[in-house]
Amino acid sequence: MHGSTEVAAPLFLSIGVLLLFAWSFGEIARRMNQPAVLGEIIAGLVLGPTVFGYISPDMLHWMFPAEGHTASMIEGITSVSIALFLLVAGMEVEFAAIIKARRIAAITGMGGLIIPFAVGFGAAYMFPEQFGAAVGHYDTIFALFIATAMSISALPVIARTLMDLNLYRSELGMITIAAAVLNDLIGWLVFAVILALFGLGHSGASGIAATLIMTILFSAVMLTIGRKIIDKALTWVQAYLSWPAGTLGFVLVLTFLSAAAAEAIGIHAIFGSFLAGVALGDSKHLSEHTKKTITQLVSFVFAPLFFASIGLKVNITANFDFMLTMVIIIIAFAGKIFGSGITAKLSGLSNRESIAIGVALNARGAMEIILALLALQMGVIDERLFVSLLVMALATSLFCGPVVKRVLQLKPGRRFVSYLSDKYFMSKVSARTPIEVIEEMSVLFQKTGLDVNMIQEKLIERERLMPTGLSNGVAVPHARVKGLKQPLIAVGISRAGINFDSSDGSPAQVIIMILVPETENALLLNLFAEIAKTFNQPDASSVLVDSKNFAQFLSSLRVLIENVRR
Repeated sequence: MHGSTEVAAPLFLSIGVLLLFAWSFGEIARRMNQPAVLGEIIAGLVLGPTVFGYISPDMLHWMFPAEGHTASMIEGITSVSIALFLLVAGMEVEFAAIIKARRIAAITGMGGLIIPFAVGFGAAYMFPEQFGAAVGHYDTIFALFIATAMSISALPVIARTLMDLNLYRSELGMITIAAAVLNDLIGWLVFAVILALFGLGHSGASGIAATLIMTILFSAVMLTIGRKIIDKALTWVQAYLSWPAGTLGFVLVLTFLSAAAAEAIGIHAIFGSFLAGVALGDSKHLSEHTKKTITQLVSFVFAPLFFASIGLKVNITANFDFMLTMVIIIIAFAGKIFGSGITAKLSGLSNRESIAIGVALNARGAMEIILALLALQMGVIDERLFVSLLVMALATSLFCGPVVKRVLQLKPGRRFVSYLSDKYFMSKVSARTPIEVIEEMSVLFQKTGLDVNMIQEKLIERERLMPTGLSNGVAVPHARVKGLKQPLIAVGISRAGINFDSSDGSPAQVIIMILVPETENALLLNLFAEIAKTFNQPDASSVLVDSKNFAQFLSSLRVLIENVRR
């Protein structure tokens, strides 16, 4: 018993202190409008060799030993944490958006992947020592890692940026998210292969080939048959097991089994948990509310532990190389923004939208940090390059939101309320599904002489790509329509509420349908962002649902808008 206490007490103390500092610094970062991960990493640097180790090395070794039982258990906990974080990252992936993505999203995604990949590979292959390749390493494998690090995006950071700008479920948001999803899926697959190549570097061609084939098969099964089996299994779990415990238990079991399968194949466990997240997140039986519950559990407990633990592993001041860091940042920014931006422009988007997409996809965040840490642990890179990649990941994430906002210039001219008319107001929507709502409300546009069937097809196609339910009981189905001369906005009230798969799980009671001319991308973004901002208040929709007629609705809406302005 005494021996058990000697092991347990330091472990719980270490975890408690690490979590306390991670929470505190993460909260400070949030209050400064910065990503929490920035504060969590700084917390680890303060507790690690960079600060605490410099002040009191003996105290650091006692609190966070580099070896022994406590060190092994902390490593085990952080391994579980990173697997759960990748589960959440995978759940953010709208896999259906890739399958259904239009040409713009596919081309933009591939441009944002191939161009930075080629730039990163070429630079690292020609100058491996200058980039910090581990001594005695294969140049090709190292160059492949740098190429992957230059091409991957951080889907959670991109999604959060679009949410903060009220553009997440807009058309631009859909293109950006679909492109980021494509980046992440291919990027993680390539990285899994790189780790397998490195681990099997001396095992011969047959061993490498077997691992590559099994990796591809595992990915294919998880993203095809596996998705369907998981979807059906979730139906059974929700029907026969208690909620939310049954669903949460099923998610965790699936995650750990998938991670174990990845390790058995010879690739890293986190790739298995990421694929499990993709398969789970794509299920129509996993509601946004359930996803949010899982995300909160991971984001407030496991993710802070993992990101804070990074600072315990490296001395950032002793390994900071200014020139290497600047080279990494320049290559990262230029390759990603140019690659994504130029392909978006060639696909027909405006200059501002193309640059905004390139800047958004340039955010690397936690995904880059995880890649770098795994490469460091596997011996692919040294600590000097790890620190440079860490700084680059934070810089691109901090750069993302403010620059996207500035590039898009989200300042509407005419406010959306000025486009409202009693001709396009439906006080009692009887439909029960999003598709039925679109079919019922689009009839209002018959008076314009437009082809109602064409309008319905456009709106339904957009809705199927990504649901348009926002928080607080509002949905904004929208489309760009050929032949339309000026924007049209219809409003419908559903007292029963319709499930538009909103981010907070609330049924939509106010449906605002937007049609804009085919070339008016910027106008659509401004209208969408303004509506999202107006309804980003608790119980905003309930004020309007009680309106008896259009005049009363308009009056209540103007009060809401004035509250937002204040």
